[in-house]
Amino acid sequence: MGLLRDHPDFRRLWVGDVLSKAGSQVLLLAVPVLAATTLDASTWQVGLLSALAGLPYLLFGLPIGAWSDRVRRRPVLVAADAARAVALAWIPLAALIGVLAIEQLYAVQFVAGTAAAVFDVSLGAYLPFLVGRGRLVEANGALEANRAVTFTLGPGLAGQLVAWLGAATAVVASVAGFLWSALWLGLIRSAEPVRPPAPSRHLGREIREGIRLTLGQPFIRATTLHATSVVLFLSMRYAIETLFLLRTVGLSPSTIGLLMVGPGVGSVAGAATAARIARRAGRVRAVLLAGLVMGAAGLLIPLAADGARLACYVVGAAVVSFSIAVTNVTAASLRQVLCPDELLGRMNATSRFLAWATLPLGGIAGGALGTVLGLRAALWVAAAGAAASAFWLLSARVMRARDLAAEAD
Repeated sequence: MGLLRDHPDFRRLWVGDVLSKAGSQVLLLAVPVLAATTLDASTWQVGLLSALAGLPYLLFGLPIGAWSDRVRRRPVLVAADAARAVALAWIPLAALIGVLAIEQLYAVQFVAGTAAAVFDVSLGAYLPFLVGRGRLVEANGALEANRAVTFTLGPGLAGQLVAWLGAATAVVASVAGFLWSALWLGLIRSAEPVRPPAPSRHLGREIREGIRLTLGQPFIRATTLHATSVVLFLSMRYAIETLFLLRTVGLSPSTIGLLMVGPGVGSVAGAATAARIARRAGRVRAVLLAGLVMGAAGLLIPLAADGARLACYVVGAAVVSFSIAVTNVTAASLRQVLCPDELLGRMNATSRFLAWATLPLGGIAGGALGTVLGLRAALWVAAAGAAASAFWLLSARVMRARDLAAEAD
């Protein structure tokens, strides 16, 4: 990839990002295993741990976006990684001295989740400065590939690490990953300009400015609402997919595990080819085509059954993941191009806030529909909803955004 080869500062960011994301994968497994086995946590307590990691996005996401537009972003990224490392380091230390309790895990998850929200919002705002707006598709593609690879390989490696070292000690790998990321971010040499102080600041007004831009600019609004709808219906699907494969299709857990490799491979392929697709089709058209393909492929999944029809799940899930990766890379890149620099943090925060808000709703809806309609019928609802989400992208005003993107470049 040319950007990794000829842009040393982006290479430093990318190298740090790899192990940071790998460390996050270890954390996703190690903390609930530690709670369930060492602390004898109930199902409700383990679920609460997961919720506390995502809650800061909903509580603080919009203020974090406004704040990140006031300051230089690289020091914020370094501090957020360091904060995650310090918070997580308490887990193996407390386990070692025999004082670890479930309440401490709650606190660590919330603090680490808050730092993750700061990092994610600030990174999206920092990237256009680091690589320039003309290379955002390539940069976002490289970072999306990191996410896809660690998402695919991470759970298996994390499982081995937890088995070898124990859940508490395995958290040290997450600590090391975040410290590694902070170190490489600290080595970036590009000098980010100091932001001039505004004559008067009002947090509520700044948040409203971010919401107004996100919902007022046609392309940013369409892709944000598309992503929000997709997250809602995909979370419905994910909530019942394993049960569908286990009980309706009749697969063994080991077979289901093997099938889950397909979506990961699709994500990696989508991230790796997103820049090429955007160059050939145009960035706006690439977003539209990926959204339509994702919706069509998702309609294959409820058709799955044991035997030859299992291919419906394999192909559908892989193509959905491929299309999501292409959409994530190209849509995020164009939003960064179309958004003024002084509003990047707020735009990123608003987009993430809207999408994350639908996650618990989708999970609840998936479980309820699966109970009332049956698992296959509930998957049809989720697949149809995800397919219909593409209509957000079909506006003529959205298609004209490619002219705005060309002007911004």
